Amino acid sequence: MINFRDDVLPLKNRLYRLALRITAHTGESEDIVQETMIKAWNHRDEFETPSSAEAFCITACRNMALDYIAKKERQNSTLDITAYEQADNAATPFQMVSHEDSKKWVHKLFERLPEKQRTIMQLRDIEGKPYKEIAELLQISEEQVKVSLFRARQKIKSEFEKIDHYGL
Repeated sequence: MINFRDDVLPLKNRLYRLALRITAHTGESEDIVQETMIKAWNHRDEFETPSSAEAFCITACRNMALDYIAKKERQNSTLDITAYEQADNAATPFQMVSHEDSKKWVHKLFERLPEKQRTIMQLRDIEGKPYKEIAELLQISEEQVKVSLFRARQKIKSEFEKIDHYGL
């Protein structure tokens, strides 16, 4: 049996980042996390370990975020672009603009990745999850996780280099 306050509630920030990365919409991400917490509360007696609660929450959050994206695509509306943090104050204005532009392009390229690659990249590179845990969460092999992550990184790198070098 798990302690909801100690084992599930601390996941809210991680779930928010996951939902935000998938939906790119702050308000909807907050709603998704709230719904995830409600689902976890309703299933709290079924969790045997904290890791089973975490897996349930991440899967539920991911699925709700993907449902949101599918709904938005059916409505033919565009996704909001999230705000980006400021560049280092010591940088020149050109460097600051260049840095912001690069971040926006990487974010756009990330959003263009297939859903599976985006999710794996989010869990590995942003959340810091080990390959084994990602494989268990997504119900795929560790090799598939590694291959998908490699392909996602390569795709972003090659597309960014095209943009950065003006197609040359």
